[in-house]
Amino acid sequence: MLHAPSLGIGAGIAAAVIIGVFFVLNMPITDQGFKVNDIKEVQPEPQDATPQQVQMTVFSENGSPILGDVNAPITIVEFGDYQCFYCNKFFHETEDQINENYIKTGKAKLIFKDFTIIGADSIVSAHAAHCANEQGKFWEYHDTLYKNWNGENNGWASADNQFRFAKEVGLDENAFTECMSSEKYKPTIQASSNDAKTLGLTGTPAFFIIGPNNKIVKIPGAQPYDVFVNILDSNDLKK
Repeated sequence: MLHAPSLGIGAGIAAAVIIGVFFVLNMPITDQGFKVNDIKEVQPEPQDATPQQVQMTVFSENGSPILGDVNAPITIVEFGDYQCFYCNKFFHETEDQINENYIKTGKAKLIFKDFTIIGADSIVSAHAAHCANEQGKFWEYHDTLYKNWNGENNGWASADNQFRFAKEVGLDENAFTECMSSEKYKPTIQASSNDAKTLGLTGTPAFFIIGPNNKIVKIPGAQPYDVFVNILDSNDLKK
């Protein structure tokens, strides 16, 4: 079974028109915050956004370590759930190309943030990834989770399986077990999900592309690679 929020996002992706109306407001983003409707958004159908003051920390805090060069001019922020069908679709169909052509080349960096909306195992798997980060293997564990994806709320992401994944990644089992038992990262995971809600998100995956001058483009759903290329290479993002 597919969770409704991820299914709804996917239905939008399947629409004939991949890129529809852009919300364009060229006002620079400041450290003091910005309004949600100051984000340029790529989506099949236009939706009104309610003005709400938020801080830039909603993108940078409560997430993963940075993948790529920390000085890369463009930041990609993904809000995802490890149980999400369309998050898994993005990982297998698009993420590798972005990694090869933008992250490894120093053009962009990636931050993953949890938006655990599908079930209890979403939190378990997110917590396991943070525990893997204690041993410097967040991204290896992140990849392992998606490579073992097997549906939503069917047990593949259970606590028992997390220990199997930890062995696959080569983690110290005692340290990993202690970390998982402590549940120390639950507040971080909840804070990240709260950040997603602050930004008005209702489904996963969702992406925010932040340019050198803090111009932001929102990309909802597991859009094709070409959609990301059009945004990442756009002169408007870099002005």
